[in-house]
Amino acid sequence: MKKRMLKLAALTLSLAMVASLAACGNGGNGDSSNDQASGGDAKTEEDKVITYWNIGTEGADKEALEYAVNEFNKNTESGYRVENVPTQNDNYKEKLVVAMSSGECPDMYTSWSGGPMNEYIESGFAQPLDDLYEKYGLKDEFMDAALAQATYDGKLYAVPTYNVSLAGVFYNKEMFAKYELEVPTTVSELEAVCDKLKAEGITPFALANGPKWTGSMYFQCLAARKGGLEPFQSAVSGEGTFEDECFIYAGEKIQEWVKKGYFPEGVNSLSEDDGQAKQLMYQETAAMMVIGSWYTGTFPSDSPEFYEKIGWFSFPKVDGSDADASIQIGTIGDQFVSFNCTGEKLEAAFECASYYASEGAKNVMVEVGKIPPTKDAADLITDDVTKQILDAATDASSVQLWYDQYLPPAVAQVHLDTCQELFGLTMTPEEAGAKFEQAMEEYLAE
Repeated sequence: MKKRMLKLAALTLSLAMVASLAACGNGGNGDSSNDQASGGDAKTEEDKVITYWNIGTEGADKEALEYAVNEFNKNTESGYRVENVPTQNDNYKEKLVVAMSSGECPDMYTSWSGGPMNEYIESGFAQPLDDLYEKYGLKDEFMDAALAQATYDGKLYAVPTYNVSLAGVFYNKEMFAKYELEVPTTVSELEAVCDKLKAEGITPFALANGPKWTGSMYFQCLAARKGGLEPFQSAVSGEGTFEDECFIYAGEKIQEWVKKGYFPEGVNSLSEDDGQAKQLMYQETAAMMVIGSWYTGTFPSDSPEFYEKIGWFSFPKVDGSDADASIQIGTIGDQFVSFNCTGEKLEAAFECASYYASEGAKNVMVEVGKIPPTKDAADLITDDVTKQILDAATDASSVQLWYDQYLPPAVAQVHLDTCQELFGLTMTPEEAGAKFEQAMEEYLAE
């Protein structure tokens, strides 16, 4: 029996376990539909079910991700049916890793691409899709940048689902007008805005850093604006270091802003999934929010009236830095579907995912504030804030995938942990950089 080694991370653990191909999920690489006894027995009803895991539990994410499932189940002639199994964002990665490690991997699942997706592929839990892309004509539909994030070792292993997501600053336009504030273009101007808001009793930034990835957006944006992308790329390859001045600068700024009261009290104990950050925006006790641009779906879904007050701007450049300020942090595709099955089941699952490029799916995405990762996205967007975000993505010289998705899982966890320590003032920027670098070196040594 063929074996494969899985090296994945869940929360603070790095899991390495051996899983049998024949035992995984509804067939894994040994698709049960192809493992029938030699007598040619008909497939059971269970064999014809495709299990699909994703993060579409509510709101815009739910509507966008469910669309393909519903359309496939209504229209397919394959004889298969997709069973949709959504899980809340912060629990999803751990659930997926545990499932893979125990041999219960679903037939299709979403991920954020990057380092984790690469390890899923290396562990045998995803299939190359180039032939199916060709058959269904999807290469002509999706943005080149989205396809690049779905590619590993020159082959396509995933299908982009929805949304162009960038880290940027949402702000309350009415509040800015009330206090005569201008949209900042530099970090010093941003700090002046924050100081004015503090003087008026307003928390500058709404942030719930319990899950850690929310706070890491500040770190990533500050580091990119200070040094561009070369220091990060060099540190990941081992030619540079995460003790570079741009990472130290990011840590110093975060701690300076914490001490100045730019963030809510108890920021590291607040929950993003429970909506504790956005509630500060709704209550108008906070004026700005650095978060992914998927909030163009969240805000109007919660309150169309409040969304009318919302503006967006790209994270400001660092004073005196010659780093390219068009660089963005984010993803072109947001969620990517990979497939843990083969044969006719794989083709049926891919047929389901192909609906994400359909006119109906794109219309649903636009209606719920998402940006389809398709080449015709600009023709579909009417919302002014969303247009601005799409323009920023289009004009970017490069879009760096979120650190916690790009990095190998074990290193990504150290990045998230040290970022939270920075916000908690329990670790210096130098200590955080050294720990981050040590994790990267250990990974490269392995």
